[in-house]
Amino acid sequence: MSIYPYWRCFQGILAREALRFVQQRGRFFAALVRPLVWLFIFAAGFRAVLGLSIIPPYKTYILYEVYITPGLCTMILLFSGMQSSLSMVYDREMGSMKTLLVTPLPRWFLLTCKLLAGVAVSVLQVYAFLAVAWLWEIEPPPLGYLAALPALVLGGLMLGAIGLFLSSVVKQLENFAGVMNFVIFPMFFASSALFPLWRLSDANPYLYYIALANPFTHAVELVRFALYLQFNAEALAWVTGYLVVFLGLAILGYDPGRGLVARRGGPAA
Repeated sequence: MSIYPYWRCFQGILAREALRFVQQRGRFFAALVRPLVWLFIFAAGFRAVLGLSIIPPYKTYILYEVYITPGLCTMILLFSGMQSSLSMVYDREMGSMKTLLVTPLPRWFLLTCKLLAGVAVSVLQVYAFLAVAWLWEIEPPPLGYLAALPALVLGGLMLGAIGLFLSSVVKQLENFAGVMNFVIFPMFFASSALFPLWRLSDANPYLYYIALANPFTHAVELVRFALYLQFNAEALAWVTGYLVVFLGLAILGYDPGRGLVARRGGPAA
């Protein structure tokens, strides 16, 4: 088979995801309002209470708002990845996903295209948030916006793969909405998005180790370093490893012969 059917398939999935995003304007504004509330309202209070002035890894005097901005960017990726996976559950209930999965193209390719399309939409939301944050005088180095793109894509793929795996496990739309809240908020708060890891270590060693095992923490650190033109090899390794694991589990979950979808009565090829 030539490469043309694969390219056409990716174009179709990307266009469908973009059209769905354009038609759901509330989704775009919700994706912006959530991190902006944290940036404009909560950050000032947290900075005053914590008294943060010197924050690793930069070793320089910076505002708390600057520190949490990469974490808020990654939060957009997390919510967007979960919403994209929510659409998978919806499509499965409506029957449209069965039409997609019975195509002659490999199922792993279809799921990867779905993942890439969701990440493309979420990265656009992140840069829209960074544009608003720039008006708030959150100004990373100009090259940082470009350097952060690979980190955002890789982190978005990893977080989207987690959502894709969950969508293969959860059968009903109502149950998935509850699972989203159960996953999103613990991942966000038990990470370095709002507090440096060394602060968590001083406050509670158990929370520190939970944060170290949290995939969201490493996505945050990868974006945080890249946005300020630094490289975090450890975060890159963890994010890549989690991506391989969860994407593999998602592909296995959507396998009609061995996966959870088939055993739960989902679509079969």
